[in-house]
Amino acid sequence: MTFELHRRHLLASLAALTMGGVASRAPTAEAQTVQGEILFGTASAFSFDALKAAAKALAADDWKEPVAAHADVLRQIDYDAFQQVRFRPDMSLRLDRDGRVPVQLFHLSQLFLSPVHIYLVGAGQAREVLYDPKLFETPPGHPARQLQADGMGFAGFRVMAGDLNTDWLAFLGASYFRTSGPYNQYGLSARALAVDTALPHPEEFPRFTAFYLESATEAPAVTLYAMLDSPSVTGAYRMRSERLTDSRGIHRIVMEIEADLHARKDIERLGIAPFSSMFWYGESSRKQASDWRPEIHDSDGLAVLTGSGERLWRPINNPPRVMTSTFIDRDVKGFGLMQRDRDFVHYLDDGVFYERRPSVWVEPLEPWGEGAVHLVEIPTDDEINDNIVAYWCPKEQLRAGQDRNFRYRLSWLDDIAFPDTLGWATATWTGLGGRPGHKRPTGVRKFVIDFQGSVFAGLGRNDGVEIVTTVSRGAVTNAYTHPVVDQRERWRALFDLEATGGEPVEMRAFLRKDGRALTETWVYQYFPDA
Repeated sequence: MTFELHRRHLLASLAALTMGGVASRAPTAEAQTVQGEILFGTASAFSFDALKAAAKALAADDWKEPVAAHADVLRQIDYDAFQQVRFRPDMSLRLDRDGRVPVQLFHLSQLFLSPVHIYLVGAGQAREVLYDPKLFETPPGHPARQLQADGMGFAGFRVMAGDLNTDWLAFLGASYFRTSGPYNQYGLSARALAVDTALPHPEEFPRFTAFYLESATEAPAVTLYAMLDSPSVTGAYRMRSERLTDSRGIHRIVMEIEADLHARKDIERLGIAPFSSMFWYGESSRKQASDWRPEIHDSDGLAVLTGSGERLWRPINNPPRVMTSTFIDRDVKGFGLMQRDRDFVHYLDDGVFYERRPSVWVEPLEPWGEGAVHLVEIPTDDEINDNIVAYWCPKEQLRAGQDRNFRYRLSWLDDIAFPDTLGWATATWTGLGGRPGHKRPTGVRKFVIDFQGSVFAGLGRNDGVEIVTTVSRGAVTNAYTHPVVDQRERWRALFDLEATGGEPVEMRAFLRKDGRALTETWVYQYFPDA
């Protein structure tokens, strides 16, 4: 599926339109050279070390709001007009000789007004790709036909498959980027950096101002470099991306990322390796459903592999108010937003295919020290809003004049690997407490969790498997567990919680036998009066 611009992505990008960047500039005539039909600027020396030095120097200057050339024309290109602009396939940038890594560019518009400058890098030299109307197909009378060839920049770019029919990696708007994931279906977005998310003052949206696309000597792998800028922080990024496909035709996009950050100001809350996703309702929140589809979400849970080796699974909520859950840790081994439910019947949407949405997993490539995984959940009443955010927040604040470097692997995949010694949570349901056929008690809610895994092979109902529960308040009753009848290696845990009030109840549960954990730890946040 090609990169589709939808309203949720537009909403995120609109928030970034006024953030920092590099002012556009018109090249001199002698700076323009032609390679095929593509105009390039003059070559200049380039290296990642030089980019890091430039980012550090930029942080010493005051932030300057980006200036869009021809803004009067670009503001005429609204959502519908943007959709009419098509990059010419025959003008695709080729990063390798065999054409396995073609790149196409996005046009600027009123929705993506801040310019991004695109450079091609090879043999230690960088040359800017200059804007030229001939790169795009536009219908007669389109506002873009008023523009001339110059250095005004682009809105972003996407990496295409070799046949040019689909794309698998796209950067568009602020520092957002996405991939088509395991099933050629875009879903949640990653971001380069989050600044002051879910605080009383407005969030800041750092944006990429320039990309440097390196010649692909390891095609189809892609290595790109990027400059990040905002009022509070600058950064130099290196991302090596590769799309791998297994024998089943399922893809895995693996990105190795290095972020070299330089603070202009004190940052109260720094978010490393952030994601933005959508969760309206799922199997555990059916009472919130107002749409005919059984479930609507891009992600259904947050997975965490702690520094001590414990695996956590936190089903996502659509809460009654903005909530930030923190999972304090040291040297976290991994975290990510998952779409574990892959059953079409659970969604019944044959237009956007929520069961195909990618999961994303972060693995630090060096110890990150003390901090916490943050999960931000924002109320929503529709699927158009990216209302879920997750990221790593270091305990030590990044203060003005300080530098910080982070390296991590970002994998877009079907699901993460799980050890045979643990079962994983596959579903969570809630309903009326008590027992069917008896008067239901007031203020009691039943929770049902299904776990799956080969760890349950050979275990029966009387083999000592027990559920262990912990709650922050309220009383747990009727807790028990059993193998699901006629379902291979699937166990069900049930318990009732008696609690009232508007404050959330934090819950933890897992299965064990003979003192040894058989499953990951299920973590949940419940609002009794919601």
